[in-house]
Amino acid sequence: MTDKKISEVSLLNFSAISDQRGKLISLEASKNIPFNIERVYYLFDTIKGAERGFHAHIDLQQIAICISGSCTIDVESAEGKESFTLDAPNKGLFMTGIVWREIRNFSADCVLMVLADALYSEDDYIRDYSSFEALLTSFCFNTTDSEN
Repeated sequence: MTDKKISEVSLLNFSAISDQRGKLISLEASKNIPFNIERVYYLFDTIKGAERGFHAHIDLQQIAICISGSCTIDVESAEGKESFTLDAPNKGLFMTGIVWREIRNFSADCVLMVLADALYSEDDYIRDYSSFEALLTSFCFNTTDSEN
């Protein structure tokens, strides 16, 4: 992780092409998606009050897009804590590096699609919040030391 940030989270806006028939959004690797897409999955029919996520990744890059309905994604990264409401198919939440995520407030019609730059690997997951905090602190401390 020398040239790469420890973690990064940003909201992306995708351009829609529209005419009298409706709207279309095209997602293309290395164009409006900043990585090659290796995996796509989506959450739907989420029961009322359910919460998902509660993990971080070490290296995975992801973009979460609510293609129908809405949900809230709370993240914690090297930049701090932030909450994002995804409620339109032209908004995507980009997450890379060590980012803790918790997903909640799913609307009844929510379909949350996630694009990832790698296939599923349990080795990339951090499922314990204490381990996440320790790893993030360790990376932040090492980065600060190497800059001095």
